[in-house]
Amino acid sequence: MMIPPSFWQKPSSLLSLLLSPLGWIYGGLVFLRLKVTRPTKVSVPVICIGNLTLGGTGKTPVVLSLAKLFQHRKIKVGILTRGYGGSLEGPVKVEKFHKAQDVGDEALLLAKSTPTWVARDRVKGAQMMVSAGIQLILMDDGFQNPGLFKDLSLVVVDGKQGFGNGQVFPAGPLREFLSTGVSRTDAFVLMGENSEFLEKFEKSVFKATLVPSTSLPAQQKYFAFAGIGFPEKFFESLKKAGVKVVGAASFGDHHPYRESEFKNLREQAQKLEAKLLTTEKDFVRLTPSQKKHVTPFPVDVKWESDKALESFLQHKT
Repeated sequence: MMIPPSFWQKPSSLLSLLLSPLGWIYGGLVFLRLKVTRPTKVSVPVICIGNLTLGGTGKTPVVLSLAKLFQHRKIKVGILTRGYGGSLEGPVKVEKFHKAQDVGDEALLLAKSTPTWVARDRVKGAQMMVSAGIQLILMDDGFQNPGLFKDLSLVVVDGKQGFGNGQVFPAGPLREFLSTGVSRTDAFVLMGENSEFLEKFEKSVFKATLVPSTSLPAQQKYFAFAGIGFPEKFFESLKKAGVKVVGAASFGDHHPYRESEFKNLREQAQKLEAKLLTTEKDFVRLTPSQKKHVTPFPVDVKWESDKALESFLQHKT
């Protein structure tokens, strides 16, 4: 998957203008699909945690945080995901023997703490989860997928990236027309600062930040690498956490690391007398031999107001 181009963040650019007709076609097809499809409702609540944009917003940590919240309420919660990057169409429950090639990196990460199912057909996946005794389904992504009825839709937005230039792919980062996406949104989850661009939509906004869930030696030097939606966001979070980053390398989202690439990363780190450091999502894609040379950097979601979020969810579910 490609790294998002820089012109997606520019209010006006020649490339965006040239690609805008394709954006209208793409957005029109999504709109039409949403209009003509009658969603199937299952017997338990379905909460969708999705995006309006392509690229990373911090959605996976939000899903895990919400799962933990419902688990504390003694609700048997399960996560439903497409399994991007995996070969299995599902529906299938993610087990310990599965690899990233089977179910995708996000599914492996989610399944570490919460029962997780992979299904390209979200309705069949949800039905299997209900049969397994799941009482509440957290749908990871799929906001633009109309097949499964959603009782609640939370849209995760990065405070720095926002909605970019406001154009639909490939002219911009939007997955659909902004107006139609916002109309189906029950609340925004804002990752980071700068909430002003959301105020005009008159939707509930729950602010959150990503914080390290582990500490690293202060004097240790690290060479960071990441294959996620916005690698720069990861590198910035490391610096904010006081991690001594002496070098960095960016790859496309869900990037599979070839041995030659990993060898190059190790060589770069060794030249700088540093250790390799990466995201949890990247770490699960590495081979067992590669993992021996890499430190994962796990993060948790810190909510500005846990009580406000819990009150909102209790009222809606």
